[in-house]
Amino acid sequence: MTLVPDKIHRGRKFDQVLAGARQVFMADGFEGASVDEIARVAQVSKATLYSYFPDKRLLFMEVANVECVRQSRYALDSINPEDAPHKVLGQAGRHFLRFVTSTFGQQMYRLCVAESDRFPELGQRFYHSGPAVVRREMATYFLTAMARGELKIDDPLLAADQFGELCKADLFLRLTFGVIDTVKEEEIDRVVDSAVEMFMARYGT
Repeated sequence: MTLVPDKIHRGRKFDQVLAGARQVFMADGFEGASVDEIARVAQVSKATLYSYFPDKRLLFMEVANVECVRQSRYALDSINPEDAPHKVLGQAGRHFLRFVTSTFGQQMYRLCVAESDRFPELGQRFYHSGPAVVRREMATYFLTAMARGELKIDDPLLAADQFGELCKADLFLRLTFGVIDTVKEEEIDRVVDSAVEMFMARYGT
């Protein structure tokens, strides 16, 4: 493992610690999760936990990274490359927006930004294992749709980034800055449907 090698160490119970930490972080969030509770749920001693993760932030970011990979894989596996752009974009956009506006997704984003100076490798690894994977896969889908004559795009990677930003419109920043506390499913539908319409108005044939 190359992520902060002088900070995180693998061992026989590494995956066990991660599984317990994920359960606690998902239930209590970063601030509410205690090391004692994580050790209890993971069924390891605090000494064992600290031997792998001397900093709770590192543990959270490793859990976040694994969760991001899982979410990305789930989103991509649910996409049928033979489907029309409207359907694929709607599915991908809803999955993406639900995750980034979830409590866990918001905590992950805030902590990643907050710790970018101390642990730049965390953010880099998170980006390359999650968002960058989805970006490439969406660009690949765009090429497939272009070959069918459904889209016309000069820069598929840029188009993938643009669609992601369209899906974050209105809700993401207001949630991040505490203007709103929660996001309803109908609000996600409204933003994603609008993002798909705008994207297709620009790139649809």
